[in-house]
Amino acid sequence: MNNSVGNAGRLLWAGLRALLVLTVVLGVIYPLVVTGIAQLAFPGKANGSEIKDASGRVVGSELIGQAYKDLKWFQPRPSNGLGTNSVNTQYKIILSGATNRSGDNGALTDKNGKAYCPEKPEEGTLCAQVMDAKAAVVKDNSVAGYTVKPEDVPADAVTSSGSGLDPHISPEYAELQVHRVAELNHLTVAQVAKLVADHTDGRILGFVGEPRVNVLQLNIALKALVAAKG
Repeated sequence: MNNSVGNAGRLLWAGLRALLVLTVVLGVIYPLVVTGIAQLAFPGKANGSEIKDASGRVVGSELIGQAYKDLKWFQPRPSNGLGTNSVNTQYKIILSGATNRSGDNGALTDKNGKAYCPEKPEEGTLCAQVMDAKAAVVKDNSVAGYTVKPEDVPADAVTSSGSGLDPHISPEYAELQVHRVAELNHLTVAQVAKLVADHTDGRILGFVGEPRVNVLQLNIALKALVAAKG
């Protein structure tokens, strides 16, 4: 009996020591070492890929999109699903998650499973939401001397990303917004087009992914250009 109690006590003490050692090693030492290495080797990424404006103030992360209610700024992809521009650009991190429907979703196909949306879809349906979003893009970006056609609107202008937080848009969507941004900021189209070209990133390693434009970085450059113009 005493031996059994003694053995149980030794096993419990050994388990407690193992727990304490592993807690210190894996819960304290390891995270500190990894954090230290990350801070030394990749300080920017380790601190959330923060982006600062011309004054040095942190205005966001290059990894998370932001909403811009004023149309003088370049607009990001829709966030938190489809809808009008005032609704679908919330970019609230708590709402992260895919909201788009797949190509074979019943709301986007006919009875034979083929892609289909009626010319006048029923109000509130997914097809109606897509068409309303496209109409909003056309309306917002059509200015004097420049009319956007529905067929000119790229997919990323009316659909959210997988997370709903993507900070990038396609060069095509950025270029579609150039005339509106130029007019509202009293800049020339050439000036704004150059901003887009300067902030367009190519494919990673030349073949991975698609060309993209970080909206936050583009708008920071736009703000600096407007300020320099005086």
